[in-house]
Formats: sequence, structure tokens, C-alpha cells
Amino acid sequence: MSDSCNLFILFLHELSMEGRININVSAVDYEKTSKALTHQLSLLEEMVHGEEDFIMTDSEFAFGWYFFVLSVNKSLVQKLAEMMGSDFDRLKGRGLEKKFLTWLTKNMESKSPRFKIAIKEEMESSKFGIF
Repeated sequence: MSDSCNLFILFLHELSMEGRININVSAVDYEKTSKALTHQLSLLEEMVHGEEDFIMTDSEFAFGWYFFVLSVNKSLVQKLAEMMGSDFDRLKGRGLEKKFLTWLTKNMESKSPRFKIAIKEEMESSKFGIF
């Protein structure tokens, strides 16, 4: 892994301590998926009067997939949850982060070719056998 990638991972770790949700994204088409994510999250920011509430890394290509990280302010997600009320509570998943992944996936499915998203911290802990 490059030095700039390691620095960015450290930066994301520091941001996560300040209330961010870090999401691993895997996509077959980085351009379409990153544009669709940016569009969807920009609309969300507009809707809840947020600003600069998400960042995205560059991608790395391996095994036919592009891998990158999306980091979203928890405050943006909390505003979404408040705005949606009981509809947000009914989304599949346990807790704010999982419900947000469900919401994001539902809003992205028709706008991007195959992609998968998962909470970054969960993927890292399962990689080492910690559940």
C-alpha cells in the first residue's frame, strides 16, 4: 500500500473518532458508482441543509472490481433519520449505520451497475476473526 493511502487511512481513522461512518465500497464501474454516490449524498445534504458531509477516496482496482472508501458525517445520517421518522426506523438493519446502508443501497440500485457497501470497521474486525 502506498504512503499516501496509509496517510489517508490514518486520516479516516481520526475522522471516525469525530463522528463519521466509514463505508467500504466495491464497484464494477468506479466512475458511475462514485458519481451516483456523490449525486445521492449531495441531494441528501440539500434536503437536510448539510454541507461537505462526505468524502470519497480514489479507487484501487483488483479482480475486476474497484475498491474505495466513502466517509459520511454521522450528523448527516442523524438528520436523515429525524426527517424520515418512523420510515427510517422500519429500514432493515440494526442501528443508525446499518439502516443508513439500507437507505443508500435502495437509493443507488437503479443508478449504478453492480456495487456492494459495508461498514469499514466491521470488515476489518471480521478479517481478523473478531466478531
